[in-house]
Amino acid sequence: MRHVLTTAALTAAAAATTLVTAGPAAATSAAAAPAAADEYATVSAAPAARPGPAAPATGPAAPATGPAARAAGPAPSSGSCPSGAFCLWDHHGYRGTRSAHELSGTDIESCIPLPAGASAGSLANRTGRPVTTYQSAECGETGEFDTYPGGGTWVPDSPYRVRAFKIWEN
Repeated sequence: MRHVLTTAALTAAAAATTLVTAGPAAATSAAAAPAAADEYATVSAAPAARPGPAAPATGPAAPATGPAARAAGPAPSSGSCPSGAFCLWDHHGYRGTRSAHELSGTDIESCIPLPAGASAGSLANRTGRPVTTYQSAECGETGEFDTYPGGGTWVPDSPYRVRAFKIWEN
């Protein structure tokens, strides 16, 4: 299963974790808060964690577990990829060297290959425009390729090694 996280999905996972680890008091306050609008499309998501009976509060909260926590992996901060940029990391899980590509320095709708021998294992699209990633360094459609919506799409584990990308007008 591909794990593609949007800003809204990360917020929902954090809310579910709070409900599970904080107990009934958090559930009451969370139910009173208005639901946030999901302004970003989710390309793929893991099933939401269902809050179960609260454990007695006897010490510090245990780390979050369950499908939502596993799908989220280490939640990236919005500072790890600047607003308006398309970011790629060498390794899965937002690890390794990060490269950030801003619209001002990128030809729109042109194939942008990564440097020779380079590839990426995770990515974040904060451009506000759709971005297609390619397994092929020439943006060939004979290999794997996927298009991710702009504005807040986080992909901790790309299903293939990304070697090129295109940022679309809209």
